[in-house]
Amino acid sequence: MADARFEDADEGPLHLVALDGEDLRVIAALTQDAVFPITEISWNPKRRRLALLINRFRWEDREAADRAGRPYERVQALLWVEDVLKVRSQGIDRAAKETVLSLLDIEWAEGAEGAGVVTFVLAGDGAIAMEVEALEVALRDVTRPYIAPSHQAPSHPE
Repeated sequence: MADARFEDADEGPLHLVALDGEDLRVIAALTQDAVFPITEISWNPKRRRLALLINRFRWEDREAADRAGRPYERVQALLWVEDVLKVRSQGIDRAAKETVLSLLDIEWAEGAEGAGVVTFVLAGDGAIAMEVEALEVALRDVTRPYIAPSHQAPSHPE
């Protein structure tokens, strides 16, 4: 019997939860360059949850796609923040229903007693900042991967 290889694993949809800054960096890396229509932002103050339905680039599959010479993929995923007390935004016109936003980063600024601010940093100087009672950000893939419409990996000129 041959040794098992990581490449042989049965890859499934992601479902991750970040409860500290280090965990959040993983989710931020996996959601970098995700795109979503402005209409897919949902703020539920009663449940204290802000959620986005995003189309994320599958960074975890990029090297495998390169090796196999196959197209890059995206997948629809839910990205949500729990225990949200207050939401602020800048550079976003919610009335412009056809706007597509691009997520560049997720930042965490810890405050007193585990509270703090989670910020979704968007392209074009946009941002969504959420004051939270405690850090809890989750990411869950909800569709099968599909070929990235651009057929290219996102890049950031330096």
